[in-house]
Order: sequence, then C-alpha cells, then structure tokens
Amino acid sequence: MSENSISTSQRPSVSMNQRTFTADFGLTSLQLSKERAIMRADLHDKLRNDAGAAALGMLTTVVDIVTSTPPLAVCSPDWVATQDLSIHTAEPLTEGPIVVDTHLVRVGKKTVHVAAQIFDGRGSSGLEELVAALDDGALQPAGRGLVTFVRLPRAAAAGSGYYNPSEWVGAIHEFPREHIDGSIYSRLGMRTLDARAGVLELDLTPFVANMIGTIQGGAQALLAEHAAHTVLPGFVATDFQAHYLSQVKVGPARSHVTVVRETKDHAIVDVRLVDAGADDQVLALTTVTLRRLPFS
Repeated sequence: MSENSISTSQRPSVSMNQRTFTADFGLTSLQLSKERAIMRADLHDKLRNDAGAAALGMLTTVVDIVTSTPPLAVCSPDWVATQDLSIHTAEPLTEGPIVVDTHLVRVGKKTVHVAAQIFDGRGSSGLEELVAALDDGALQPAGRGLVTFVRLPRAAAAGSGYYNPSEWVGAIHEFPREHIDGSIYSRLGMRTLDARAGVLELDLTPFVANMIGTIQGGAQALLAEHAAHTVLPGFVATDFQAHYLSQVKVGPARSHVTVVRETKDHAIVDVRLVDAGADDQVLALTTVTLRRLPFS
C-alpha cells in the first residue's frame, strides 16, 4: 500500500466509539508484552458459516485486528497497514469462544511480520483463564495465520491518538460491544451483480472502514469468501490468502471469481477485488480454499 494513496480527508475513518460490523464479536484483548497479544471473540449463530463453524471471514477479521497490536506497540509512533495475510484452518471451530494468540516474528524498516495461532476456547470464557490454558498447552491449535504489515506515518490514521497498544501491556482491553442484526455475510450489505461469475459489491462506509479510511481487511475477506460461496454453493471456505495491493479510494469494492480447481471434496478459487469507482484499480488478490458440505 502506497503512502501516497492515502487521503483520509476524503474517505471514512473509524474510531473506537463508532459502530462497525465487528461490534457483536465481543472482542477482548490482552497485550501480554509488546511482542505478544491475545484476543478472544464470541462465537454465536450470526458468525457461523453453513457448516455451523466460525466463518472464515470472521476469523480473518479477528486475526487482522489482534495481529496489528504488536507492530503498533513496537513501531510507535508509526502506524501499520495489512499488506499480506494468510489463514489455514485445521478443523472447524464450532464451540467457541475464538482465541487468537499472536507473536511478533520480525520487525523491519518497512514491514513487520506477525504469526497467529487460532484456537477453539471450548467453553472457557475468561481471558485470563484462556491465557493459562494456552500456556499450559491445554488448547490445540485449530488454525494458523501469518500477517505482514507495512509501516506508515501515524498521520495516515486520522484520530488514532488514543489507540496505543504500547500502553496496554498487562491490561485487558475491551472493544465496544453492540447488537447487530443479520449474519456475518448479510450485515455488510453486499450486492450480487453476477452470481455465476462471483461479481459482488461492497460499499465503502464507516461501518466497514478502518482508521486509514479504506475497507477493513476482514471485510474484504468476507467479500471474497461470500463471492466464492456464491460461485460454489455447497462449499464452505476453510483457507484464505490475500495480497492487499491498494486502498479503496472511491468504492464500491467489487469481486471477480475464477475457479482454479473443483473436485468432489474441495475447490480452490482466485478472487480479485477491485475499486469499481476508481477505474477498477486492483485492491487485493486473494485465494480461497473450500470444502464441500457435509464435512466427512
């Protein structure tokens, strides 16, 4: 993402007090150190896919949020933006809560890399209880992720002065919580233009925007996931890889799906996201792996 592509005065930005599509995730985080952060999220019916498990786009959103806090803690006063993100799930997460444990891997002059492990909390609700279970090895990873962030001037994130993970070490941080109607897919208001080709649109609004004024990486992942499901009904997404190339300047974000492989039990699709209001500038190149229902 180019620093020169940022124009926060012309695009929506989001603050902690603003209602977003994540408001009913029940997000709670603990910054154990500047290099390690843990986040828990609720798992209820509005956040599940057709297999009854946590939707991949929901997992991607949580991973995107919590993996950003170690880079922000160690790179302060710089800001960071997601550049590449991959998630691979080993088994469906069905009970909850969702738990993501992140560790800083490498800090460079231009990029920062963070690893994530995803767990099913198996009914444990308290964050401190979950941390103890993680450290004791009582929870088995249900998925893994790796996220690369690019460093930006903090001025790129309008109104972010209050958001300082370096000051959160040792403290539990709760994100604003509010009821939201609709499933994780329907709440975003995505429009289907061509189901067979996976052409869907998602508007740039404060409901899906991040602090630098573009559509949040998790919301883009949900667009790609839903587009893949639209082209291949009867499949559910299990793995996701994204290269975020530019920021949404105008919107809507529009998806285009290419089926790479389809077999009896799985499929692989490429989903290209473009800014339909800015001459189809490419926003992200994503690959989604799906499994056919019902799971064996």
